[in-house]
Amino acid sequence: MKNLLTALIAAIIILQPAFSQEKSEDLWPDGTPISPWFHDYSKVKLEDLGKQYLLTDFGVKNDSSLLQTQQIQAVIDQAAKTGGVVIVPKGTFLSGALFFKPNTHLHVAEGAVLKGSDDIAHYPLIPSRMEGQNLDYYAALVNAYGVDGFTISGTGTINGNGLKFWEAFWQRRKEDPNCTNLEVSRPRLLFVWKSNDVQVQDVKLINAGFWSSHYYQCNNIKLLDLTITSPHEPVKAPSTDAIDLDVVSNVLIKGCYLAVNDDAIALKGGKGPWADEDPNNGENTNIIIEDSEFGFCHSALTNGSESIHNKNVIMRNIKVQDAVRLLWLKMRPDTPQHYEYITVENIKGQARSFLYVKPWTQFFDLKGKEEVPLSYSDHITMKNIDLDCDIFFDVAITEHDRLSDFTFENLNIRATKADFEPSFVNGFEVKNVIVNGKLIDK
Repeated sequence: MKNLLTALIAAIIILQPAFSQEKSEDLWPDGTPISPWFHDYSKVKLEDLGKQYLLTDFGVKNDSSLLQTQQIQAVIDQAAKTGGVVIVPKGTFLSGALFFKPNTHLHVAEGAVLKGSDDIAHYPLIPSRMEGQNLDYYAALVNAYGVDGFTISGTGTINGNGLKFWEAFWQRRKEDPNCTNLEVSRPRLLFVWKSNDVQVQDVKLINAGFWSSHYYQCNNIKLLDLTITSPHEPVKAPSTDAIDLDVVSNVLIKGCYLAVNDDAIALKGGKGPWADEDPNNGENTNIIIEDSEFGFCHSALTNGSESIHNKNVIMRNIKVQDAVRLLWLKMRPDTPQHYEYITVENIKGQARSFLYVKPWTQFFDLKGKEEVPLSYSDHITMKNIDLDCDIFFDVAITEHDRLSDFTFENLNIRATKADFEPSFVNGFEVKNVIVNGKLIDK
């Protein structure tokens, strides 16, 4: 009878996504309606982007060894005068930091490679945002500051050419195991700041020197059918997060393949004991990640480590191949945090840890504040998941962390370490959860 019950529940878990998906598409985890904007997957068309500025028509040469930052920037500046799209044609074009202006777009054609210089001198030190703080930092290869409606399209490649930066970082880490990420000067691949209605589609973002793509203080972002990769062997590409969302609202990530030597998708927004009082910081709200695939990454979805408030986040219909963690809630003890209404559903694959919730203390700094701020995670739902993992419930909290209103539903988990300690959570609903063939409850 017990075996029959287990088999029946497993069948329910397999069938459940077909019945639950329609309902979840209409409402955010907090019960508010999801805008139709999130169900519009249409792609931008090259012919609709205005006048076309083909790099080679303006004297830019197809030469992978010739640095042409100034020449490419001149084409961008010309396009800004009339509005239009800068086209990188088939071939390889080497550049330092480029700055797109209002009414300009970037199209990287099939077979085209926009390749970043591996000399940090070709990326100016300017006002920027890194690791939850506003500071002067090196420009990315592709930058858009205040460019509403900015788009990147085409099936070509933006290549950060990051090997030299990775090797420099690991050499520095060898000299000082406690060195910070910012001690070795490295450029991001793409940085978009204070820009609304942004769409990046179809391109490949590879071999970033630092973060692969970073969106800060933006609204209405669509990332469609992207491939974002940086290696984890033979040389690890450190801190090459695929997508960093930093004080943003309304984000759709759909049809992407992400495999990097750090977090695939990280929600940021500020750090430090007074982070919630700094006007440069803020919340991330209304984010859907769907129909995508994750290769190697430290975590498929990470909240933190520089994050103060994340609300209404859905990750669904995902294949995970080799994630260290499926969902990571970084509880940073020097920062007030609130992670709420996060749903992870309809997932298949493999990860080292199913759920990882632990203090993150690598760069702990109360900056003179005596009291450790409290951090909260609530209304966290994980359902309709079939996963192989090493550790099922990888959770260890402190007296400064508050976990409440978690739901595990329709899970079929195979784990080397199957321990489950629901007492860490105030209000834990467990329904149809099978671990190693055994039905569990609270």
